[in-house]
Amino acid sequence: MRQDSLFDDVPTPSNIRRIDEDRLTTLKNQIRHHDHLYYVKDHPEISDGEYDRLFRELLDLEQKYPDLITADSPSQRVGAPPLGELGKVPHERPMLSLDSLMEPEEVLAFDQRVKRELGTDQITYTVEPKFDGLSVELVYDQGLFVRGATRGDGAVGEDVTINLRTIRTLPLQLQTDRYPDHLVMRGEVYMRLSDFHALNRRMTERGDDAFANPRNAAAGSLRQLDSHITASRPLVVTCYEVMAMTGPLPSTHWDELERLAEWGLPVPTLRRQCETIDQVLAFHRETQEQRDHLPYEIDGIVVKVNRVDWQTQLGMKSRSPRWAMAFKFPPRKEITEIQDIAISVGRTGTLTPLALLKPVEVGGVTISRATLHNADEVARKDVRVGDTVRVERAGDVIPAIAERIPIPDQIRHEPFQMPDCCPICGSAVAREGAYVYCTGQAACPAQLKGAIEHFASKTALNIDGLGKKTVAQLVDQGLVKDLSDLYRLNQEQLLKLEGFAERSSALLLEAIARSKAVPLERFLMGLGIRQVGQHIAKVLAREFGSLDAIMAADHDRFQAIREIGPEISDSLVSYFQEQSNRRVIDQLQQLGVSIMASRSSQGQTPLPFSGKSFVFTGGLVSLSRDEATALVERLGATVSSSVGKKTTYVVAGSEAGSKLDQARKLGVQILDEEGFKNLLNASGPL
Repeated sequence: MRQDSLFDDVPTPSNIRRIDEDRLTTLKNQIRHHDHLYYVKDHPEISDGEYDRLFRELLDLEQKYPDLITADSPSQRVGAPPLGELGKVPHERPMLSLDSLMEPEEVLAFDQRVKRELGTDQITYTVEPKFDGLSVELVYDQGLFVRGATRGDGAVGEDVTINLRTIRTLPLQLQTDRYPDHLVMRGEVYMRLSDFHALNRRMTERGDDAFANPRNAAAGSLRQLDSHITASRPLVVTCYEVMAMTGPLPSTHWDELERLAEWGLPVPTLRRQCETIDQVLAFHRETQEQRDHLPYEIDGIVVKVNRVDWQTQLGMKSRSPRWAMAFKFPPRKEITEIQDIAISVGRTGTLTPLALLKPVEVGGVTISRATLHNADEVARKDVRVGDTVRVERAGDVIPAIAERIPIPDQIRHEPFQMPDCCPICGSAVAREGAYVYCTGQAACPAQLKGAIEHFASKTALNIDGLGKKTVAQLVDQGLVKDLSDLYRLNQEQLLKLEGFAERSSALLLEAIARSKAVPLERFLMGLGIRQVGQHIAKVLAREFGSLDAIMAADHDRFQAIREIGPEISDSLVSYFQEQSNRRVIDQLQQLGVSIMASRSSQGQTPLPFSGKSFVFTGGLVSLSRDEATALVERLGATVSSSVGKKTTYVVAGSEAGSKLDQARKLGVQILDEEGFKNLLNASGPL
């Protein structure tokens, strides 16, 4: 026996730490195992009390050894310090949308096209539910969850990694040791219906506004700047597509899902392999019958060609794969009664009739009002106060009146008539086509609030912090009587508003100051001129080059532009002839708003890309599709969605679709991302 053997079992700091490290590892593995059983498998093995005991022991050890806390620890699901904003991240592969089909005949046509292009009648499809939530990209490196992002524009999304970490159904570490070194998946974040109703009940009891539907609740919860709020929301995630991975991909989509499940990831349990299109139609019917009994919202099924090599052969369109589609369900409908018809006034002054309904639940959401669109639509459907109607949620989201249900011997109210005066400000109303609008403009509080929100929106002057609630306070308290008053606001005024402190008021004033330098097309967009959207604003900026030239133009000059017809021309002339509008524009400029003019194509130096046409396909790494489009349009080019003989350049990013093949056939010049950037640099300063 060795002389020191008597002291081998004496505790030392290093021995204690080693024992604690082993116990901490064991606890993390046990908690991950029980999380998977509880949240993914819905089959818990231990009681809540036993789970809490394990979790408290883990927290105690991590508090004792802070250096042992890892990103994949179950303790890291509670949230992180609030962010100033959500960062942008490019997707490794474009996150495309799906073509939506409603009729069996369309599905049969899809099947025939696939068979024709693949040259075989033996097609196996995988079918699964179409979850009604928020699409996300999930990235794992060495088995650890490292990044997650929203879909965004398909090429670039918002970084919501810290919020996704709070979702219990999403493993922070993959199971088994056979996972790939790098794995990118697509999934859907949503809320189970029971959790959604419980959340809405809690919010209502606190005096907060309830969410309209589970989809909005999930999207709003995942995009929080404070991940502690996300952690308090009952979100779940289901994974349904491998977007990229090291090593060979599974040979079929079904095998992809099986592999994901082996790695401990939640996948659709309601799924099936179909050998014929008739089996696909049968699955759609069965799933629609089950729909109201499922624990989550779905709005259809997703149909995918099962073989991955065939998916590759079929390829992509610009925004959707050619090997998959969504077979949607008909909108849900319920019967209720119209209790009144009210008028809503929008930001451009449009008066929209709204049916106020006896509350009815449609697809798990209580509906108490539905749009009637315009007076012509009310007359066409012949709906009146007191009528019994069938209500649907168009696309399972927007409530609408589907039809009136005649009641025998019913004595009906008089037909609905649009008012002669604006219900908000009392100004006279005018008619434009099927629509009636208030002539009060900025004198109408409803229009003013809408105009400010639009002016501050991302596609216009992009003023962060000017949301609906803040705008309502500014108008209701008389601080903003027209758009120019935004640039007269001071911190003392903002501090008197609900929800504002030193920091938030300073941030809003900084955002307002930053908006003073604005491109001409964005300023035109921000003015909210009727029938002038982003495209027409760009056309005007490119054609005239300056605001003064646009304001001086007459009907004939506007209508000489190919994209502008009589209605847009009338709207432009009417807007700039109105002295109150000109006065606001003058005041904005006097207060420091600098409208950055575009070079006109008339009588000035031609823009570098004048007369050139671009088509973009696939995803770019360094900038989004919208950013690339804006750059070339600023240089005088036009951007098209299809390749033709007159196309000058096709810019092909990652996962380029059929447009690239068409460009090759037509001999159109093709640029990769590096070539595109070189072309931009050669054009001179942007």
